[in-house]
Amino acid sequence: MVDSPAIRGDDRLPDAVAHLKTVVERAQFPIELGSTAEARAARTSLVTQLDDYVLPRLAALDAPLLVVVGGSTGSGKSTLVNSVVREAVSRSGVLRPTTRAPVLVHHEADREWFTTKVLPRFGRLTGRSDSQGTPDDDMGSVRLVTSDSLPAGLALLDAPDIDSVVAANRELSRQLLNAADLWLFVTTAARYADAVPWDLLREAGDRGTSVAIVLDRVPDDAVVEVREDLARMLAEQQLDSAPIFTVRETVLEDGGLLPEREVGPLRRWLTTLAEDAVARQAVVRRTLSGALDSLSGRVSGLVEASDDQLEAAAGLRRAADRAYDDALEGVDLGVSDGTLLRGEVLARWQEFVGTGEFLRTIESGIGRIRDRITAAVKGQPQPADQLGEVLQSGVASLIQAQADRAASDVRRQWRNTPGGEVLLAQRTALGMSSVELPDRVDRLVRDWQSDLLAMIRDEGQDKRTTARVLAYGVNALSVVLMLVVFTHTSGLTGAEGGIAAGSAVLAQRILEAIFGDQAVRDLARRARRDLMERVQRLYADEERRYLEAVDDVAVDSNQSSDLAQAAVSIRAAR
Repeated sequence: MVDSPAIRGDDRLPDAVAHLKTVVERAQFPIELGSTAEARAARTSLVTQLDDYVLPRLAALDAPLLVVVGGSTGSGKSTLVNSVVREAVSRSGVLRPTTRAPVLVHHEADREWFTTKVLPRFGRLTGRSDSQGTPDDDMGSVRLVTSDSLPAGLALLDAPDIDSVVAANRELSRQLLNAADLWLFVTTAARYADAVPWDLLREAGDRGTSVAIVLDRVPDDAVVEVREDLARMLAEQQLDSAPIFTVRETVLEDGGLLPEREVGPLRRWLTTLAEDAVARQAVVRRTLSGALDSLSGRVSGLVEASDDQLEAAAGLRRAADRAYDDALEGVDLGVSDGTLLRGEVLARWQEFVGTGEFLRTIESGIGRIRDRITAAVKGQPQPADQLGEVLQSGVASLIQAQADRAASDVRRQWRNTPGGEVLLAQRTALGMSSVELPDRVDRLVRDWQSDLLAMIRDEGQDKRTTARVLAYGVNALSVVLMLVVFTHTSGLTGAEGGIAAGSAVLAQRILEAIFGDQAVRDLARRARRDLMERVQRLYADEERRYLEAVDDVAVDSNQSSDLAQAAVSIRAAR
């Protein structure tokens, strides 16, 4: 086993790579963002290469060399493989696309390595397929074919077209190329400058992958010109060391093979690699080091995508927080700006105190007002109940309206927040308040009024106060306390505002006559705080639906740091 500064012959590096694979496999990108699709593809590609190539190769640096033959549609890959081994081991043809198991040709002595070590995600098929293929030819398997024409220590794998019209073929081709020690890239004189091959070759140059080029079907009079132009293009992509093998345009021999004179130089070069341990190790080290060198940048892309996921989740949560905070503030304002003392509430209050002349009695003293209230409560209890119902209905409507506005605000904000539109589409119920909210709001207001009754009873414990409470009636006084809670009238103007202000003063004086001014202030403060706490809990439950939806798709907060640390561990191990 050969060591280099980049690849050490101990367990630290394989262990670090195995840990990185685990961390990358665990990484999730569930929120649909601009970076999500690319991150998912990059994660799959990285895990696959670690599994198919890096880990097996680190475990056995001196194992046989895997040469993956790749290229564009119709470039002659299968014909080349057959011609190198001088027999039809890989089915070729003019029909496209060809969907079949990729063929891996190896020497019998290397059977164990290619049967169990390399490409662990693929099944294994054995023996040659006929000209029509076999029923078990599938892209999830590799067809192993032995050939004495290949030297031990080297194998050729015929990959699908890199530009196939079938997406699965293209993905498989990339996967196999990423598992190669050496890319044997086949192109033609007519198509060597095509964009798709150069995207892959550029990636190979960036990663330091060992590459050799076969320039196929070159007219005799264009050999020099085309070869020089191809060499120039390779140099621009840091691939100037890649050898170029030229196959001239020629007539195929029996069995569809290229003449020996055309493939002889390539076969001799491959045989040298197989038989020369130093040359083989140079190819392996170059490609493996390039793959390891690429990990930092590839993991950095996953870290950035993970940060995008975390930020998107935080943005969605902030939108929900703001909407329901605003709703709570809206309720707080609504119960203090006088808007609940409008219309029917004032009419019921006038009925409750006896006549529409109650404002003129305010300056005459609390005794006369108390007499009217007592008579109203004892003789006509209905107005108190009606006033209570109207107040309950007003508070409930305010709470419901603010909740509905919050749901609408979240919906609008999420539609303009990365990842939110998809979440709303997946969970249509999030577009509005929960179906059970109206019942919960009604129950909240009833429970709050029940607590007001308890507060009135608790406050009237001494004999004198108890007598007064009984004289007015607990229910009636709890309704009066509700009016006192809604004391501020800044939201009303004109005559209605003046009436509401007078109503607030009257309610305040009634309670002060019974409990004292400080006790009334305490009662009103406690009643208001109790109401807002109930509303806050209710809105927290409504908001939780949105937060749970985000939590269901949010990534682990440690995902970014775990990925970054795993990449650092590999650099340290190297």
